Amino acid sequence: MQILSADIGTGTQDIFLFQKGLGLDNGYKLVMPSPTMVTRRRLQEATRRGDPVLLTGVTMGGGPCHWAAEDHLRAGYRVYATPDAARTFNDDLDWVVREMGIVVIDEEEALHPKEAVRLELRDFDYPGIRSAFEAFGVSLEPAAVAVAVFDHGAAPPGVSDRLFRFEYLERQILAQNRLTAFAFRAEDVPPFLTRMKAVSGSARSLACPLVVMDTAPAAIQGALLDPFVSSRPQQIVANVGNFHTLAFRLNADRIEGLFEHHTGLLDLPRLEHLLVSLADGTLNHREVYEDNGHGAWLSAKGALHLESGHFALAVTGPRRSMLSASSLHPYFAVPYGDMMLTGCYGLLVAVADLLPDLAPVLRPAMEGRSAPVAPWELES
Repeated sequence: MQILSADIGTGTQDIFLFQKGLGLDNGYKLVMPSPTMVTRRRLQEATRRGDPVLLTGVTMGGGPCHWAAEDHLRAGYRVYATPDAARTFNDDLDWVVREMGIVVIDEEEALHPKEAVRLELRDFDYPGIRSAFEAFGVSLEPAAVAVAVFDHGAAPPGVSDRLFRFEYLERQILAQNRLTAFAFRAEDVPPFLTRMKAVSGSARSLACPLVVMDTAPAAIQGALLDPFVSSRPQQIVANVGNFHTLAFRLNADRIEGLFEHHTGLLDLPRLEHLLVSLADGTLNHREVYEDNGHGAWLSAKGALHLESGHFALAVTGPRRSMLSASSLHPYFAVPYGDMMLTGCYGLLVAVADLLPDLAPVLRPAMEGRSAPVAPWELES
């Protein structure tokens, strides 16, 4: 049995293949440029040649590809985009046309030949991943696929994207107080989570179930699989991502609080202040939101004392080094010896929760209760 997990970030896409009988430490993995970085490079190549560009496909993560599209337009070259592709830059297509200068065309017009370089946008490229594994003699026949992406959600006109995102996080916690509340089977993804819906569309040809999850909760869930972190009855775990930093306060797997902010607006003193406030119970939503973060939520009344050994203060994420000199002395989580795959391991927990038929194989393997074989024994 195989389960493919892919954590799609801003800098990299991190891919892990779980195989029944093979220990997670020996699992096959890829850490490759993210889809938005791949699209950025292709846009930059078109800019150097002076070619117009036609963007098709679905809504995907922005950031680097957004900046490359702006550079292309500033250089005086055209960018055409179908509606779904254009929503990569903003859910408001009028804004995409007015503020960026992209020419939005319908799907029918995009089918006709154009004097433009065609780039298909998508966060999840299953054929590409399958080809990469096949190049090394590994055939993919997954029983399930799980993909993590960060999704702000499509806020209604006039509603703050930051506030809309955080209200969604709070609703999920109040409805189901667990990290896997941020994971969905493909058919159950709420319509306002447009990036997750786009991933579901990109994976429509899969012959197996698909689970889609938010990246930060997936990373936090994966960090809890580190033996040191899991050994403490209470934890604060921060995922310091390239764009967003999100920290959860947890007690026996229940969420007691969280905050979400933009990594680029944080420095070490500010991040330490937020973590201490989350621990001592004084953090509030207004403070974070007025600082241009997403917000904060806290249900716990008591304080966690950072100097005690009763709980773990752990960190993960591609910009975790921001806390390397912290006076708080956080622990750098390395589940199964690999920080880069933290989100993928969290996705496997979500698969076990949402696809219970697979749990009897997944859970013993992740808890080290099944005796793993060597790779050559598995494949013989």
